[in-house]
Amino acid sequence: MQLLQQTIDQIQGIDRQMEEKARMYIDSLAKPPQSLGKLESLALQIATITGDLAPKIDNKAVIVMAADHGVYEEGVTPNPQSTTVFQTLSFPKGTTGMCTIAKISNAQVIPVDIGVKEDLPQDAGVIIKKVKYGTDNMAKGPAMTREEAIQAIEVGIEVATEAIQNGINLIGTGEMGIGNTTPSAAVLSVLHGCDPLAVTGFGAGVGAGGIEYKAEVIRKVIALNEPNAEDPIDVVAKVGGLEICGMAGIFLAAAANRVPVVVDGYISTVSALIASKLNPNVKAYLIPSHLSEEPGAKIAAELLGLEPMLHMNMRLGEGSGAALAFPILDAACSMITNMVTLEEAAALLVAK
Repeated sequence: MQLLQQTIDQIQGIDRQMEEKARMYIDSLAKPPQSLGKLESLALQIATITGDLAPKIDNKAVIVMAADHGVYEEGVTPNPQSTTVFQTLSFPKGTTGMCTIAKISNAQVIPVDIGVKEDLPQDAGVIIKKVKYGTDNMAKGPAMTREEAIQAIEVGIEVATEAIQNGINLIGTGEMGIGNTTPSAAVLSVLHGCDPLAVTGFGAGVGAGGIEYKAEVIRKVIALNEPNAEDPIDVVAKVGGLEICGMAGIFLAAAANRVPVVVDGYISTVSALIASKLNPNVKAYLIPSHLSEEPGAKIAAELLGLEPMLHMNMRLGEGSGAALAFPILDAACSMITNMVTLEEAAALLVAK
C-alpha cells in the first residue's frame, strides 16, 4: 500500500503554462490553424506532458499484463483457458497479433505474468510477478482480497517505473487473459451504475448462453459481492481482475513520471478508469487509441472524457490498438519538431 499511495501522491496536474506555450507554438507553424486536426491535439498533449516542444517518443513499449479468471468456471466463454498460457509465452517470440503491429514502430513488448493459472518457465522472456494463480470465481465470492488487488496495482507500478528508468518514453497498455471482458464489464457496470447488459459484449467469444447469460452472471456477481462504487479498489478486488489492476498501476506510474501512456481498448480503458478514480490527474496523461467493438468501450471512454482516434472494428486486445496508434503519435511529434514556423518560412523566402 505504501508504493501505491506514494505514486498517487506523486501525480501532479499538467503544467498549464507549458500547455499554453505549446499551443502558441503549434499555432505559429507554417499551416492554417488546426488544419492538422487531431495531430495538433496529440502534439500539444505530448509536448505538455513531457515539457518539451521537440518531444521524443523514440523508445516505446507495450506492457502486457497476463492473468486468468476464476469466473471462467461459469461458462462465460468457450475458449480454452490454456490460451492464456500459450499466448503469454508467444509475446516474447513476437508472434501475436499485437507484436506484429508493434514491430512497425520498433516498440518493445514487455509481457508480465501477474496471475496466469499455471507456472511459466523462468527463462521464457516473461517477467514473473504472479500475485496468485488467477482470480477466485467471483460468482462464489470476491475475485481477490483487497490486499491482493493493491499488490497487483503495485506490480504495474513497479514494471512501468522500471521501464521508464530504462529509457522508455512512451508506454502502451496491453493484457492477456481468457474471460477478462467479464470482469471488465462488471467493474464498468458498478462504476457507471448501469445494468451489465449495457456494457457486456462478445469478447473473444461467448459461451452457449450468449451475451444475455454473460450479463446475468455479472448481475449475480455484483449482487453477491456488493462492491462499493465509491471505492475503486473495493470494486476491482471484488469483481475485477489481476491484469486490470496491473494496468491501472501502469497508468499511475506513467502519470507520476510524466510519461505519455496509450490506452488500448475496452479492458485497458476500464483499467484507466480505475486509475483515474484513484487520482483524477491521471486523465491528462492518457492518450486513447482505438474504439473497441465491445459495447462498454465507448461508455468507459466517455466516462474518462477520451475520444479514441481510431475506428478499426478491432477487439483483439493485447495492446493491439495502442501499438497501432504509435506511428500516428510519431507523426504528431515530427510535426511539432520539424515543421518550420510561418516566420521561419518567410525568412527562408527572403533569403532566396
